[in-house]
Amino acid sequence: MSSLSKINPHCAGIDIGNESIFVGIEDCDVTSFGTFTDDYINLIAFLKEHNITTVVMEATGVYWITLFEMLETAGISVTLVNGKQVKYLPGRKSDVADCQWLQQLHSFGLLRPCFIPDDITRTLRTYTRLRADHLSLASSHIQHMHKALTLMNIKVQNVISQLHGVSGMRIMTAIVLGERNPERLADLCEKSILKTKRERVVASLKGNYKSEHIFALKQALCAYDFYQNQITECDKQIEALLNDHTDTLPPPTILTPPKPIRHNPPQIDDLHTKLMKMTAGNDPSQITGLTDKTLLELIAETGTNLQKHWITEKHFASWAALSPNMHQSGKTNKRRKIKKNSRAGQIFREAALSIAASKHAALSAFYKRMKAKKGFLHALKATARKIAVLYYRIMTKGLAFVEHGIQLYQQRLKEQQLRLLHKKARSLGLLLVPG
Repeated sequence: MSSLSKINPHCAGIDIGNESIFVGIEDCDVTSFGTFTDDYINLIAFLKEHNITTVVMEATGVYWITLFEMLETAGISVTLVNGKQVKYLPGRKSDVADCQWLQQLHSFGLLRPCFIPDDITRTLRTYTRLRADHLSLASSHIQHMHKALTLMNIKVQNVISQLHGVSGMRIMTAIVLGERNPERLADLCEKSILKTKRERVVASLKGNYKSEHIFALKQALCAYDFYQNQITECDKQIEALLNDHTDTLPPPTILTPPKPIRHNPPQIDDLHTKLMKMTAGNDPSQITGLTDKTLLELIAETGTNLQKHWITEKHFASWAALSPNMHQSGKTNKRRKIKKNSRAGQIFREAALSIAASKHAALSAFYKRMKAKKGFLHALKATARKIAVLYYRIMTKGLAFVEHGIQLYQQRLKEQQLRLLHKKARSLGLLLVPG
């Protein structure tokens, strides 16, 4: 490295843990600090005494967040790096060696920083991720409801589409309160259900009611209601944050109508307008598979200024872990099986999965074609990447998404295949004649 020029001469490397942190500065011994707030304050004073202007540290769990924010407030530039990018020498793995190695690499500019959004996006990300956690926990208690009913041989979940819907919740609440008559329990369903399936509903509600299983059902209902209240509280915090942020923003010149949200819609007044203010009128929610709910989650993960952090759509797709993992050495190209996770990529995957069974969307036709060629996982990732690219283009270039439908997609695919066949025939000195 002696031949390289230093890009960050006044830098420090920090290895942070739960109980202690180690600081490496060039030509100085490694110094350790505790992890209480006073220790962080002393660390910042120590860095300023040594004229440190930039700091590098690994993204270790959630330990880095508080120190990152305090260093940022103190005016010290912080570079957060993924630990997988840092290669250690064999037999030299220790916290002391870590901070020294980080400092040395950072001084020559050899580390790539992680994506860190602005403060508003980080706050929104905290609320949306917490909301998603509550939804996941609530769904586990729906499974507990299914189990309790199955143990009593109550098969109402086989008759109605959603056990946690209005009809299902009424029935389970009545069972917990002591109702056992199948006819009266069936009367609690919506009229649309009773109109076509009343006899099946009544038959499904004849069960072997036992006290221990009713108790389990009661516990699951209480837990589910608790998490629904937690989700509502998260929605209130998100709404307050969006109101504060969008009140001063100009309204969009063109406001597209919002798409309906089928499952777990955020209880936020005029959510679509607020999101359109944040995106300056660009509307990625019109992409097949996306709604205002998924757009809110994506903004919380990526922010709104995508081009600032990802120069091209390929960079964005790679960051979202939706690009093939290639490894080239000489004339050999290999696909490396590297497990990469990304919350934004998972949102795009869920969007791709939601349109897989569609009979009208062009993206659905692409998914089915890729699935027939290379299987489910490849098709899901490829379709998710297409959605991510469309999202990037709309957010950065203001393009509008138009769903042309599956028939136009198939027609264009046929024309493409014909052009390839004619080209191949000409290369062989042949002429294709329509049959």
